[in-house]
Amino acid sequence: MKINANASGTRTIEVTEIQLQIIRKYSLLDRLANSMGIIDEESLNKLRLTVRSLISSQVMGSKDLLELCLVLYHEDMKAHGLNNLIKCYSEWLQEQLAAENAKAAEEEING
Repeated sequence: MKINANASGTRTIEVTEIQLQIIRKYSLLDRLANSMGIIDEESLNKLRLTVRSLISSQVMGSKDLLELCLVLYHEDMKAHGLNNLIKCYSEWLQEQLAAENAKAAEEEING
């Protein structure tokens, strides 16, 4: 998937399903917005610091977080790109939850 990194749409950032799974695994977008519900450059810095902290606190297993850094530290990533990443993640998460619910319902029916 590609997200727009700027308002004019001339710059994009590629986001993979694996990166979206990493965001979900660590709940990285929860409570990211400021008290006014705004995502800005400070929100992006907060997210980057959170990821860096998680990487430094893990002796092993931070390879997945490093994969996410390809998006977060992309040269074109700014607040606009982060807003679009959040929208992309929300849409992806809704699809994942719907698929998980459908699978659970099917398993319940089939016993």
